[in-house]
Amino acid sequence: MLKLVLATRNKNKIKEMIELLAPSGIEALSLDQFPRIGRIEEDGRTFRENAVKKASAVCEQTGMMALADDSGLEVDCLDGAPGVFSSRFAGEGSDDRANNEKLLELLTGVPPEQRRARFRCVIAIAAPDGFVYTAEGTCEGYIAEELRGEGGFGYDPLFYLPEFGKTLAELDLKTKNKVSHRGKALLGALDILAELKAMEEQE
Repeated sequence: MLKLVLATRNKNKIKEMIELLAPSGIEALSLDQFPRIGRIEEDGRTFRENAVKKASAVCEQTGMMALADDSGLEVDCLDGAPGVFSSRFAGEGSDDRANNEKLLELLTGVPPEQRRARFRCVIAIAAPDGFVYTAEGTCEGYIAEELRGEGGFGYDPLFYLPEFGKTLAELDLKTKNKVSHRGKALLGALDILAELKAMEEQE
């Protein structure tokens, strides 16, 4: 069985990733199982740079294959903000509520058709042999005018999907994983992992 470390301590991300990885016979370990690994600063200019940095650092410190993602929200009328600063949009240490409140404030008075946005996710897989592989996924939608739904996390209660008439926070996890940026990126990552697993079995 292929083993890898998920380079995150975000319980919501871990839950989503394990849901998608488990059926493929991949054993995913949480970063919580490696308490000696400290916080990895996300100082890259792009999602890809941050994902690669996290996966590579965890792979180096554990000697195991590592999977990391970096993702965020891009709002067209805000010139792509918050982008790589999505998790700290309202300042360092800010929580989901503060970030959502800031976004709503910035979009006050902006009509629905001009509130187009997308979630973007890049997943990096770092292998002990030094190779790093990446996969990307996006999810297109609009920013709602109020929070809706109890599920999900981050900006999910504000991210409206016209085809469902719901926000991401109103979708069940199975449906969300099919349409979300992270779900799509993970599907690409699964293709990469399947190839790596086949190579490992041949050795």
